[in-house]
Amino acid sequence: MAIVALAGGVGASKLLLGLSKVLPAEDLTVTVNTGDDLELHGLSISPDLDIVTYTLAGIANPATGWGIREDTFAALEWLGKYGRPAWFHLGDRDLATHIHRTALLRSGSSVSEAGHSISAAFGVKVRILPMSDQPVRTMLRTSEGLLAFQEYLVHRRAEPVVEGIEFAGAGQALPSPGVIESIGSADGIVICPSNPLISIGPILAVPGIREALRARRSEVLAVSPIVGGKSLKGPSDRMLEQLGMKASALTVAGLYRDFAGRFLLDLQDHELQPSIEALDMKVALAQTVMRSDDDKRVLAQSVLSFLGQARK
Repeated sequence: MAIVALAGGVGASKLLLGLSKVLPAEDLTVTVNTGDDLELHGLSISPDLDIVTYTLAGIANPATGWGIREDTFAALEWLGKYGRPAWFHLGDRDLATHIHRTALLRSGSSVSEAGHSISAAFGVKVRILPMSDQPVRTMLRTSEGLLAFQEYLVHRRAEPVVEGIEFAGAGQALPSPGVIESIGSADGIVICPSNPLISIGPILAVPGIREALRARRSEVLAVSPIVGGKSLKGPSDRMLEQLGMKASALTVAGLYRDFAGRFLLDLQDHELQPSIEALDMKVALAQTVMRSDDDKRVLAQSVLSFLGQARK
């Protein structure tokens, strides 16, 4: 099966690793959120693209899910000595990635081309695409004013109350080369268990992507990022509640119902199955919490099995 996955960072990377274990690399394409991208210390940083790349390369830090295993932070320490911001944890090896990306962008390469150079250097065969080569920035209207996403999440530790979300530049952006084509030709499309508001939301805000998914609705499967009313990773539950929504897999299903015809629900949320099916979505139950590599592989197999039913 040729599979396209829409992905954020840490939460998505676990399922992507599982999919990479049960699919040939050439059958998996990943479209990654770039709304979290930022410029810091004069460098262009793409956190979600790098998390996905490092994970599939087998070099991600297993303790955090981001960054590089056994990285050091000497450069960050010295940047702090100079009075430069040190709240965004950039390891020394990780900095090399950002220096390389920035040099490529300044020489005229696109975000897609820079990303391919990085993934190729680590021997990653899975096709990894940014959602757009044009800048789209996730901005949060909060109790402390308008904050860029990383400022809110990392610097302010998701403490400000979220009052609204904007995707600056989305209206002028284009899907990066291959994004729409891969959705149209895939045997199945997976919405990874990422924050629906600020990981999947920016991807959907790029003109043309949501429409492409709608055209394939019966082959689009969303994996719930909310289990038992709590987010698997990050502040998804808190953000939903602050925006007046219930932190529930049912809420996520409602956000996706126009373009996703299938929903993978965690076993402990089985009582929500009838309500989600009432949204004209087919529902399957599985263990979606991934604590081990076996869990990731088993969930990936469940995803493929459920998608396979759409082809019968």
